[in-house]
Amino acid sequence: MTRKFEGDRLLVATHNAGKLAEITEILAPHGVSVVGAGDMDLPEPDETEDTFVGNARIKAHAAAKATGLPALSDDSGITIDALGGAPGVYTADWAETDTGRDFMKAMTRANDEITAKGSGAPRSAQFRCTLVLAWPDGHDEVFEGVMPGDLVWPIRGEGGFGYDPMFMPDGYDVTCAEMPKEEKNQISHRGRALQAFVAGCFG
Repeated sequence: MTRKFEGDRLLVATHNAGKLAEITEILAPHGVSVVGAGDMDLPEPDETEDTFVGNARIKAHAAAKATGLPALSDDSGITIDALGGAPGVYTADWAETDTGRDFMKAMTRANDEITAKGSGAPRSAQFRCTLVLAWPDGHDEVFEGVMPGDLVWPIRGEGGFGYDPMFMPDGYDVTCAEMPKEEKNQISHRGRALQAFVAGCFG
């Protein structure tokens, strides 16, 4: 039985303003005020696990313990079938440079590594999001969302972020970067995980 959320204040363990705004909007009808980890000057803990759920748990429990509030965190990324599920939890790491994150570099690496596998290599991939809601008493609930699709090259579209310009969701002929934001949020891995979270903890 999923534990219900019964408070009126939720800490979101992220320093990402876009992610915080999305979660705030989704929870608005439930009368929950949302505060971000950055607003409370919380440090970002080291993500030392090799799974999405492991890293999400680290962030959620650290924030709940530090503040005494229930804390929601996510860990997300892209898994590419031809690369054995890589980059997975290292999705953002592939974009790291000395001057910040460069996702054009990351997308080029992904395409180059698939191409090196040969023309028959599958271009199927999945965006994955794992949400963990942790309470100060150590209890947590886990919610997952997956958006399957295929990778295209060259990249297409000006919107979105990360690997969106090379990712075409199943059933669509446009990439995530070519979609209106509202449409993408309805079908995205994070959107699906958040829907499961709301249904589980507020339903």
